[in-house]
Amino acid sequence: MKLTVIYDNEARNGLKNGWGFSCLIETTEHNIIFDTGWDGHVLLDNMRTLSLSPEDVDILVLSHQHWDHIGGAPTFLNANSDVDIYVPTSFSKNLKKEMSTRQSYSGTSESLSGRDIPIYPRVHEVQAPREICRDVYTTGELGTDIKEQSLVLDSGKGLYVIVGCAHPGLSAILGSATSFGTVAGIIGGFHDSREYDLLKDLQLVGAGHCTAHKDGFRQMYPGKFAEIFAGYSLTI
Repeated sequence: MKLTVIYDNEARNGLKNGWGFSCLIETTEHNIIFDTGWDGHVLLDNMRTLSLSPEDVDILVLSHQHWDHIGGAPTFLNANSDVDIYVPTSFSKNLKKEMSTRQSYSGTSESLSGRDIPIYPRVHEVQAPREICRDVYTTGELGTDIKEQSLVLDSGKGLYVIVGCAHPGLSAILGSATSFGTVAGIIGGFHDSREYDLLKDLQLVGAGHCTAHKDGFRQMYPGKFAEIFAGYSLTI
């Protein structure tokens, strides 16, 4: 699998930065976008600069219902509506309906009372941990006040967790992820977490976006720390 951060507060030269997070995961079978940042035009501009095409994406996963993680979704869906979308069950019904109606006609139909009803790709509601596709899992909907899901990628040599803001806490996220195996790395936004000791056995600690205590993680794990930015890439 190849991971490429395409939206973050920080960006390498030639890319645009913006408050939010988005990561593209390329597997042998699927291309997955996890979150979209808040500005869809920045998202698509960065994809073009990185020679990535929204039309090649077939799965969209949204971590939680904060604008800096879903704001780019309408622009992305206008560029490519032929995707399966995975959102926490707690997402607003209106948002789920809006995303569903933006999806394009699939070319097939079913008959209901003499009328042809288009079949659209589904918006999948996530509550419990589950497989999304081969070697890609969701932690399920975690947290109380803010519901959030994270992605879990099975590299064959350990799991890598992709987080949006880690609102439920790293403990809850890693606790769910370990149901699929041993976690080797984590990247994304850690919000205001100071749960440093939880990451002592990991090989990679990649902090970006909303991480308030980057210096704490960097000082704790100088040999395994990576600062995330738009353009950061990793093959696992």
